[in-house]
Order: sequence, then structure tokens, then C-alpha cells
Amino acid sequence: METVTRDRERLTLPVRGMHCAACVGKVERALKDVPGVAEASVNLATEQASIAFDAGRTDLAGLRDAVAHAGYELAEAPSAPEHVDREREAREREQRLMRAKFLAGAVLSLPVLVGGMPELFPFAPAWLRSPWLQLVLATPVQFWVGSQFHAGFLRDLRYRSASMSTLVSIGTNAAFFFSVAVTLWPHRFMGHGAMTYYETAAVVITLVVLGRWLEARARGRTSDAIRRLMHLAPRTARVLRDGQEVDVPTAEVQVGDLVRIRPGERIPVDGLVVEGTSTIDQSMLTGESVPVAVGPSALVVGGTVNRTGSFVFRATRVGSETTLARIIKLVEEAQGSRAPIQRLADRVAAVFVPIVLLLAALTFAAWWALGPELALMMALTNAVAVLVIACPCAMGLATPTAIMVGTGRGAEHGILIKSAAALELLHRVGTIVFDKTGTLTVGRPVVTDVIAMRGAGDDEIVAIAAAAEQGSEHPLGEAIVARAKERGLALPAVTEFTTVPGQGIDALAPDGRVLLGNRTMMDMRGIEVGDAEAGADRLAAEGKTVMFVAFAGRLLGLIAAADVLKPEARDAVAELRRLGIGVVMLTGDNRVTARAIAREAGIDRVLAEVLPEDKAREVKRLQAEERLVAMVGDGINDAPALAQADVGIAMGGGTDVAIEAADVTLMRGDLRAVVAAVGLSRRTIRIIKENLVWAFGYNVVLIPVAAGVLYPIWGVLLSPILAGAAMAFSSVSVVTNSLRLKRWAPSDRVSRAPATAHATGSARTRG
Repeated sequence: METVTRDRERLTLPVRGMHCAACVGKVERALKDVPGVAEASVNLATEQASIAFDAGRTDLAGLRDAVAHAGYELAEAPSAPEHVDREREAREREQRLMRAKFLAGAVLSLPVLVGGMPELFPFAPAWLRSPWLQLVLATPVQFWVGSQFHAGFLRDLRYRSASMSTLVSIGTNAAFFFSVAVTLWPHRFMGHGAMTYYETAAVVITLVVLGRWLEARARGRTSDAIRRLMHLAPRTARVLRDGQEVDVPTAEVQVGDLVRIRPGERIPVDGLVVEGTSTIDQSMLTGESVPVAVGPSALVVGGTVNRTGSFVFRATRVGSETTLARIIKLVEEAQGSRAPIQRLADRVAAVFVPIVLLLAALTFAAWWALGPELALMMALTNAVAVLVIACPCAMGLATPTAIMVGTGRGAEHGILIKSAAALELLHRVGTIVFDKTGTLTVGRPVVTDVIAMRGAGDDEIVAIAAAAEQGSEHPLGEAIVARAKERGLALPAVTEFTTVPGQGIDALAPDGRVLLGNRTMMDMRGIEVGDAEAGADRLAAEGKTVMFVAFAGRLLGLIAAADVLKPEARDAVAELRRLGIGVVMLTGDNRVTARAIAREAGIDRVLAEVLPEDKAREVKRLQAEERLVAMVGDGINDAPALAQADVGIAMGGGTDVAIEAADVTLMRGDLRAVVAAVGLSRRTIRIIKENLVWAFGYNVVLIPVAAGVLYPIWGVLLSPILAGAAMAFSSVSVVTNSLRLKRWAPSDRVSRAPATAHATGSARTRG
């Protein structure tokens, strides 16, 4: 449950009993009619309703009553793995019932079909053609196998609406009861050429139930991603309490608890390591296959797997606040949301069933009035065929099944898409704006160049500079110390460490004074820089921060540091441009540094020296160019721009504020995930369009055929039996087509890792 405003709450709950787009509309109308309900959105593929309501005017009981009054059931939310297990058991029970009904229908319908169509089965014995035997065999099919359709039709009558159940029930009951009349009064009807249609009613119901069964099996596979995510967190955690290790349910872990993790175990909640070291496999959450080393003060995430060592961590986020719980919530909301492209299907489905009923009535009337011999029989057959073939299931499933599978597959690759609308908009983005620091670059300075003067060695310069910077919290100092550690250098002892504002640092070593700073410091202390000045100017022009290093009164050399470009940045930018997307860099850094980074990344358009509060304004200006704009960032100062963009994309290593403001969250800081997100969006929308073309095209083409428009030309009529088979095939094909997205993965071009990093950028200004 999520609080939306002070008095408004939002619930996402399963809905039982829906079978088509018309069912969705009825549940939505029932919920929206409840006083206090502000929003209600129902998804057929996930079988869930998302409801925003005023808690002071209604409650869960009121919502359930409204849905029950409409003939459906509002069930318990699957908020924990055990609830998901119950949800899965309920789905499996439904599938078993559908399978049992189909098998019973098939066994009973086959002899009815053979006996009722002698022109196709001339070898059938005479006793099998008995209308009384066919009545006995067809009755359980009509009233047990097809019971859900008749119950749905009665419910529709009660609420003056129509659905797929209306179509199937009216069509099969017309065929069945007409056949009963022929059986009871054969002389009156058969004298006018009438015949029984038990096989039509029985086989149509059996085929529709087969479609329901196959559809339920396929739809069950679309929710695998949520189930896998929910089962990532272990059921219990080993907590240290009063000096003892106690196994408690994960739900009972509290913030501040110390939790011990052994090799091979899953981490139950988020926290910070306080003791021990290990490597963590985060692939199920981030898609990153390389294990991450952790030690004291390192963050560990619930649901990930401990590989090697044992450690103790302090819980910082538990329950619904863990990273895993937030991911599950995002994926559920995305799967339950509606894409703008779905509105067309919704509008058509809302009026489709009444139109079909009208078409079926016109078909019956036209054939009865104008048909050849046996006009009544042909009128009945064609009207039933229209009713059966026009089921709008495929329309209702075309968009949500693809959204459900696409967002679930994205989550498995570390791409969290918050809504179906974001998924759809992303495929139409024409410009992507990247923040610089922490997004295009690694976000911290590293030593890029060491230039020695007058015979000094590189290691000597780094060692002396690192000795002076020991204990410094300045990012440049940390970069120099890190370089010394990488090389394993021994550092001389220094004393009298002093910071000189605007110049650098001054420290005393046993053999002389160490100066590390800018040109002004060298001039003030009388240090001759000589030929080093040209090198310093060249490095500065590349956007690097240059530090002069002097010892015992003479210049030893230069050290340059910069915030380096991420290794994959250039390839990611190149791939986006290959996809026809313009790339812009937006930063608060100075123009020289910004252009140096942009050149290395392959970006032509740079917006530099932009204040944090102006970033959203720059995004708005780009939107005025009549192209959809996506913004990629990671910092708090990026949040307004992420919200302003048509699609905001937050890097997972960024701040919670940025992640909350964004429409898409990338669990890794890898820029290739941006390309992958665009690729996933394009693939999903392509699947949706294929589904809609199939669903609409199927009805547009086959309803006239079922009505008999081809009969005067070629003598072609569509049997209700074939209509039922085609209708079932249509729904199953749409779901199966959506399931192709389960095979989606970032292309090799996107997923391969570049070998080296590009070292340019500035450490001075966070942009």
C-alpha cells in the first residue's frame, strides 16, 4: 500500500473472474462509482486493479463489495512470497479446472461431432446419429463445461452490460436449444429442413475452454519475473541478539540489527558491513555478472548472494524499504499500468460487444429473410459464427501481456521501468541528455598524467605528493594517495602539514619541504617552473587539474588529475547515434572541461556552465525542438531535469531523490544499459503493434466472413466450429507473441565491454 496524499491511499489488488476487455471495463466502472475513488485502472494480463481512493470516504471492504456486485472478486494483495505462492496455487487450480473441462468436453463432443456431421463422417454408425444420444452427450458440455459463460451472461444481464461470455452463451444456447426443439418436435421442424446443431454448441464451448486453458498457462508464465524477484529474499535471517545467533523471519529483522551471513547464503535485507570481507553476486538484481568485493562500511543489498567469505552487517533498510522490495513495487506498478497505445484497444473494446450483438442480429435477420433453402438454419449458423468469432479477448490482451513480459524482462537485466507510458515514450525519444559527472564520468578524479622534471622519477614524484596528502579528504589528494597504493610505493614521513588557501599544501619531510599546488604557489615560494609551464598549459587545455610538485626548493614535476570518462561511454554514445538518437551533454562544469569530455565521448552538442536550478529549463528548451527528450542523471541536482524530461533515466548508483524522480532506473552505473533500455522499449512496442494488428485484423477480416458475405460469390460460409477454433487461436497467439519478449537480451554490440577508459575531465566542479 502506498500513501499518495495525506488522505488518499493506493492499492494494487488481484481481480478474479475477468476474461476479456469488456470485463475490465465493468470492474473499472464499478470501482469508479464508489464514493471516494479518484482513480481505478484494471489490467487484464496481470488480473490486477490499481485503485487510488480517499481513505476517509471508503475502505477496502467497500471496494470489494462494489467489485463483487459487478460479479467479480477483489482478492488479497500478494505482498509476500507466501502470498505469491497462494496466488500461484489459485492460478494452477484454475488451469487444472480448465484442463479437466476441456478433456471432458473433448471426450463428449467428439462423438457428437462425428454423429452430427454425416457429410464429413459417412462411416459413423446410425446409433451415433441419434439426436437423443447427442442431447445426452451435449448437455454436460453445454451446462458444466460452459457454465462460466452462462454465469457471466446472467451477470451481464443483471448489470445491463455485455462481454465475451455474452457472445459465447447466446451463440451456443441458440444452437443447443434450437437442437432440443428439433429433437422434441422433429416433424414440425424437420419437415421444413431443420436439423440439430448439438455439435456446434458442444465443439464451440470445448474450443473456447481450450483457448482459456492455453491462455491461462501462457499468462501464468508472464508473471515469472515478479515471482522470481519475491523469492530472492530468504525466509529467515541469522540475527545477533544478546551475544547469540538467532534465526528469525526476515520480516522481523529491525533497523540496527546485526546479521551474520555465511558463504553461499542470500542476504535478507539491506545494510552496511561491520565485520569481515567477501564477494557478492548481484547479478539477479543488477544484471552484472562480475561479483563485487565488500568489506567494512560497504553496502550490501537484500536478495544478493554471498559468494566466498563470512561477514556481519548492520541492517539499514528492512521490510518494504529494502532495495528488493522497492524493485518489486516498481515492476508491479509498471506491469499494472497502461500504455497510451492501449487506449485505442480500450475504446474499441468498450463498444465492440454491443456492435457484435447488433451484427449477429442483422446477420440472422438478413439470412432468414433473403437466404436460399433452409434459410432459418443458415441464419442461425451464421449468427452463431459471428458471435463466437468476435470475442474481444485478443484485443484486451494485446497490450498488457507485452507490457508485463517486457517490464519483467527488463527487471531481470537491471532495467526498472516505472510505467507502461514510460516504456512506450522511450521508443520515440529523439534526444538523450546526459549529465556529466557521475553519469558519463566515474564521478571522482584519478591521476591521469605524471611528468617528471630534471631527472626525477614518476614514482618519486607520486610518493612525495602522496606523503603530503596522507589523511587529506580532498578528492585530488585521495586520487594521488590511491595511485601510490596501486604502485605499492613507500611514503616518507611528513610533519607540519598546512593548507594554503587558493594555492595548495605545504608539508615538512625529513630531507626538505614538500610543496604541492598551483603555479601561484610556486611563484610565491620562488620555485622556478621553467619548461614545466608548457606541459601544464597543455594538460589544462585537456580539462585536467594540474598540480606542481616541489621538494627541497626545486621542482620535481607535474601531476594531472581528472574525472575520467566511463570505459563504456564512447561505445554507448556511438550506439545511440547509430539508432538515430541525438546525444547532448549537460553540465555545470566549465566549457573547456566539458568540451574535452564531450570530444572523448563522441558528443557534438554540449550545454556547459548550467546551474542546477537551470537544468530543467535547458531540457524544456530541447523539448521545444519538437523531439521527445530523455534525461540521464544521478545526482540530487538532476532530479528537476529528470522530472521535466519526457523520460527520466536515473543511474542506480545515484541518489534516492534522482531515482524517485525518474521514469526508468538502471540498477548499474553502466551507460550501455541506456542503449539496452531503448532497445527493450522498441522491441516491446513492436510486439504490441503486431498484437494489435493481429487482434483487430482478425476481427475485421473474419466477422464479415462469418456473416456470410462470401457466400453469394464463392459459396463460402464459416462454420461456428471453425469460428470457435479461430477465436481461441487468436487469443493464444497474442499471448504467445508477447512471450517472445522473454528471450530478449541486450545485443552483443551493447553488452560487450570496452577495454580502456578515456581519461579527460575536471575534478573541480561537480556537473
